Amino acid sequence: MNTRARALHVATEAHKGQDRKYGGGPYITHPIRVSERVASAGLGADVVAAALLHDVVEDTPVTLAEIRADFGSRVARLVEALTDPPKVPGGPNRAARKADTRARFAALSGRLRVEAHTVKVADLLDNLPSIRANDPSHFKVFRVEARALLEVLTEAVPALRDELVRELGLES
Repeated sequence: MNTRARALHVATEAHKGQDRKYGGGPYITHPIRVSERVASAGLGADVVAAALLHDVVEDTPVTLAEIRADFGSRVARLVEALTDPPKVPGGPNRAARKADTRARFAALSGRLRVEAHTVKVADLLDNLPSIRANDPSHFKVFRVEARALLEVLTEAVPALRDELVRELGLES
């Protein structure tokens, strides 16, 4: 089984029984669409695998150690870069967590920076329509947060980044 097929299998099993928050439907449809955007942008098999796995550590019992053992350190580093730390009771508020996310993406370097920025832009692009359609109030928050994140996602594949700018209505 190739890397993409193995990642699809792991993500499908890990997200089994989970539904999308906005709009419903099986959760796995989201990482599949994100991975398709990443593949269409010309990124390689490891990045496509990481796109499929980008929410696994954050939203399921699968660990980074398991990702590293199954897919190697390159995929694991990318998944780690894309994984938000868990919310903890009494921990940082949403604004602080989003600031930490921006700092984490800004601190990346080299090829990892390009790849993580591109996967994150693809993730935002996929989430945007369902949030806009199903929770207009949250979409206002999402739009502000995505705009701030775009300020640091400077190394994403330009076509995807430009698409996100258009979808958020940020064109000048």
